[in-house]
Amino acid sequence: MRFFWQHFEVQLHNSHMDDLKRMAVFAAVVQHQSMTGAARALGISPSAVSQHIRQLERDARVTLLHRSTRQIHLTDAGQRFYVQCAT
Repeated sequence: MRFFWQHFEVQLHNSHMDDLKRMAVFAAVVQHQSMTGAARALGISPSAVSQHIRQLERDARVTLLHRSTRQIHLTDAGQRFYVQCAT
């Protein structure tokens, strides 16, 4: 039983750390106004940035960014979430 709870705590901790990492990636995308710029600043690939943002949106069940090939714009929900990430 003890192993189960230790394993459960690790999963919760890892999940929380993943959420924090996704929030940091989202904030970097907003600050750099680009997935590529955020990737460079964070030292990860642009596809990893995109995956983090997609998972964040999937988990939140809301679109945070409007993407085009050249620009990224925050949705209203994205603006509110960014304010929470920055504080």
